[in-house]
Amino acid sequence: MEYPIRKLQTSEFPKALLEIADPPKQLFVRGTLPSEDLTYLAIVGSRKHTPYGRDACDMLIRGLAGYPVCIVSGLALGIDSIAHKTALKYKLPTISFPGSGLDPSVLYPASNRELAEDIVAYGGALISEFDPSFRAAQWTFPARNRLMAGIADAVLIIEAEEKSGTLITARLALDYNKDVLAVPGSIFSENSAGTNRLIREGATPVRNSADILEVLGFKTEEVIESKNLSLPESEQRVYNALREPISRDDLAYELDMPIHLLNIELTKLELKEIIREELGKIYRVR
Repeated sequence: MEYPIRKLQTSEFPKALLEIADPPKQLFVRGTLPSEDLTYLAIVGSRKHTPYGRDACDMLIRGLAGYPVCIVSGLALGIDSIAHKTALKYKLPTISFPGSGLDPSVLYPASNRELAEDIVAYGGALISEFDPSFRAAQWTFPARNRLMAGIADAVLIIEAEEKSGTLITARLALDYNKDVLAVPGSIFSENSAGTNRLIREGATPVRNSADILEVLGFKTEEVIESKNLSLPESEQRVYNALREPISRDDLAYELDMPIHLLNIELTKLELKEIIREELGKIYRVR
């Protein structure tokens, strides 16, 4: 099916984008603009994400399924791509603001052109203020960041280094009086230095989807936490110790548990899809 690029009339612009300090002079769209009655959540983060960031993104978006929330991101590699893909996975509407024009020949990054097609095919949209054949340049990404922050009701940052371009979106959101949320991370991870600093400066820390829904104004029951997983005592003890990604040896030391017994409990939790092991570290999946 063909999805042509269409130039919007000013009267068709999302109203939120007309209210920012530097509104776009023109907008092109490919696909279907979701209803403005939805609540828009921008999710951005590191291009060099960790498994922790990926799993956090999946868990948080999964908990938004069924709510009238539209996921906004920038089609970039890393967390942006994961946010779009996860929104599609859980059937949430999603829109993208690439840092280029919308013609497939220039869409940036080229490796995400298939993802862009999926976004459009499943009822979402690509939006850009750049002419359709305009190629991405270094300055176009901060420019599109203001549109993501402008259209969003809140901005969620999942992993960002201390001097990450992702933080530009957070600052713009603050300028526009939007809520800024951040996923806390390990003090040993460079990828969490920026998000941890945002929290120190006043961003809302996000532990689960309920935290997001509360900021967005939805009434909801608390999402599943460890105490509600109904695990046997031995498995619950191991699960509770997985506050941060950790190796098997370090986990065995922390629990004072023989490694062969720990391996049995970890296998049970993996079969229940509650935890995952990758690159020598064990992570909570939910």
